[in-house]
Amino acid sequence: MYEYMQQGGHIMWVIFAMSVIALAVTIERLIFFRENSTDPEALELAFGEAIFKGDRDKAYRVVSEKKSSLHRIFLAAYTHWEIDNEEIKLLVEQQVRREIYRWEKHLWLLELVAKLSPLLGLLGTVLGMVEMFHSLNLGGQITGAAVTGGIYKALFTTVAGLAAAIPFIFIHGMLVSRIDSEEETLNRGADFIIMEHIIRTNEK
Repeated sequence: MYEYMQQGGHIMWVIFAMSVIALAVTIERLIFFRENSTDPEALELAFGEAIFKGDRDKAYRVVSEKKSSLHRIFLAAYTHWEIDNEEIKLLVEQQVRREIYRWEKHLWLLELVAKLSPLLGLLGTVLGMVEMFHSLNLGGQITGAAVTGGIYKALFTTVAGLAAAIPFIFIHGMLVSRIDSEEETLNRGADFIIMEHIIRTNEK
């Protein structure tokens, strides 16, 4: 491995460093996604039941028992439960946007690595071939072994760039899809709590 890195030159180390950063972002995002997810139906059912019975203490325990994104939205709405319907709607929509931003954080790094790695690999290959032909020209003796050996080494960076890009393109797509699903969940939760507020306000 180290020998290939050395033969590939500085570009190989740049691609390697970018891959390490992208891997760290992937791990951090997976941990965040797991910690900030919850069962929306269970939360809505427990909260709706507590509000229907007028049990304010239980309602607060329900929305504050976990630290998921949906729990934070419910908690923000519940702590401002006395405001009017229009204000609660604006508050909840703002909280949804804030949570979506938290979910999308750092994903641009994965996209950047996925896009730049093949280009850096190609750049490394071109620079390697330029260096090879320059050396052959100065040496004055061009053989098939020298040419193929030089091309073989120059292609290391292209392989490295593609090897780094392909998995992170896949990972980025999977994470974006997960965020889209979570956004739908948060919006549905927001609609639920707005309707609950409207119903309880009209009952007064």
